[in-house]
Amino acid sequence: MKKRMLALLLGLLCARLTACGSTDTAAKDETPSAPTVEQPKPEPTPEEVRRTAAEQYADGLTLEEQVAQMFFVRCPETDAAALTAQYDIGGYLLFARDFDGQTKESVANTIAAYQNAAKTPMLIGADEEGGTVVRVSSNPNLHDTKFQSPQALYREGGFDRITSDTAEKDALLRDLGINVNFAPVCDVSTDPSDFIYARSFGMDAEQTGEYVRTVVTQMVSDKTGMVLKHFPGYGNNVDTHTGIAIDERPMDTFRQSDFLPFEAGIESGAQSVLVSHNVVNCMDADRPASLSAEVHRILREELGFDGVILTDDLIMDAIRDYTGGENAAVLAVQAGNDMLTSSDFVTQYNAVLAAVQDGTIPESQIHASAVRVIDWKMQLGLISYDA
Repeated sequence: MKKRMLALLLGLLCARLTACGSTDTAAKDETPSAPTVEQPKPEPTPEEVRRTAAEQYADGLTLEEQVAQMFFVRCPETDAAALTAQYDIGGYLLFARDFDGQTKESVANTIAAYQNAAKTPMLIGADEEGGTVVRVSSNPNLHDTKFQSPQALYREGGFDRITSDTAEKDALLRDLGINVNFAPVCDVSTDPSDFIYARSFGMDAEQTGEYVRTVVTQMVSDKTGMVLKHFPGYGNNVDTHTGIAIDERPMDTFRQSDFLPFEAGIESGAQSVLVSHNVVNCMDADRPASLSAEVHRILREELGFDGVILTDDLIMDAIRDYTGGENAAVLAVQAGNDMLTSSDFVTQYNAVLAAVQDGTIPESQIHASAVRVIDWKMQLGLISYDA
């Protein structure tokens, strides 16, 4: 009997303890938790806003239009407005023949006709480096004198003179309707016997970098497009208009010298880089730089460039000698170029389009390049967007 009473008392005690524990737990569970504070999302940068707008714009283009945006076409002598109306071409590059005998008014009216015919506003480019390459100012109707070379400007008044000259060039080009100058030359050359010397700044890499920084900063301020050329650096190589140039310099030379002016331009806001047709053995001994995926990887990953990569003209002898019967335009896109400088647009456009349609080139790559081209046009104020 005593044992039964003891067991009963123990049972009641355990039940009471369990009940107390439950009450304590419930009380703890009912304690209000601290409210979760959502961290505010960072505001997108102006560059991110613009790139998003460019992506949305490119989404509205057909595949055919996206491919056409990738071409910077040597302006045809006839029916140029009709051609861009048909294809919605990315841009026209004007040469001396397009300015010969013209007045400011006639050039501006002609370019306006191209823009009016285009669905997407066009990049209109010219080579106005100064010195030996003056497509525009060689016509006295357009400018009283030819623009001077970078070397002559520096001797005359240092970097201040280069800044004022760049601003003067930009103003003239804008008045004519030209929104891209294929300059500055970023090649490092200190030897007057080099092919590229007369077009270069003529000083070492550090001083050439300062020259490039000065020019690009002014052009960004003026909303004039620029093209850094000729990546990865010309050195003392021969003219690729007339044949293949082989560059046998070591990689250290490029990293310690040739790359520096390009890096200065990129850091200053350069929107486009033109890749040469030189074969650079230390990067890719099998292909011209313009057709080399490795050269493009270096430009993207090592130099951190995310703008438009542009080829030199694909009809130059250096490319013809290399490609033989293959289509240079397809190889150029596969290498990673966003825009192709072309004097044979219809043939090369059809080749690229066919390569996309048969899966040789992924559509995603075409779209990414079209976005970069549209983004460039937005930076120049050619296409408006909600900032």
